[in-house]
Amino acid sequence: MKTKQPYLRGKSVFIVSLLVIGITVLTVYLTGINYNRSLTSNLYLSLGIIATALFLFMTYGLYTGIGLIDNFPKFRNFKRGDIMGSASPTFDTPSIEVGDGIGGLILSILLWIGMTILIIILLIVLEAVFWFSIFILLAMLYWIFFRALKFVFNKSKDTKGDIGISAVYSLTYTLLYVGWIFGIVYLTEIIK
Repeated sequence: MKTKQPYLRGKSVFIVSLLVIGITVLTVYLTGINYNRSLTSNLYLSLGIIATALFLFMTYGLYTGIGLIDNFPKFRNFKRGDIMGSASPTFDTPSIEVGDGIGGLILSILLWIGMTILIIILLIVLEAVFWFSIFILLAMLYWIFFRALKFVFNKSKDTKGDIGISAVYSLTYTLLYVGWIFGIVYLTEIIK
């Protein structure tokens, strides 16, 4: 009797990867409290932890024959190239002369209150744009991460039950996916 291939959901893999990144950040921070490590040392440590977790996860997945299912929501309502709808608006700011005396004082206080309310509204809009940008960035990272792992786990039918070939594939893909970041950190250290 043929067994079905086990599948992982894309959202689950992405959530676990965010947890691994969070735990890595906490580990580097908590172990670095008593040591005065440089930024590049912290980057090497972080990348080493992430590379090890990625290698072990891919080796296990390839050895057991796991596949991935994309269950992330589709974003088909967005039009390509039309993020804001039009270019930023141009407008002339009026010059307001309030004059001297009690009338000018009252008018300047009212203008001050109005500008404060306008700045608060603009900060709320800026916060919404910030969170939307974070959401888009996470969605892009998910897509890249999911595609990379789906590419790796397409080989799981060939590597199922063979720990040696699973480890070789995992090591190769780990070097490809994380090695270039090590290279960038190393080059920036040399250039400094």
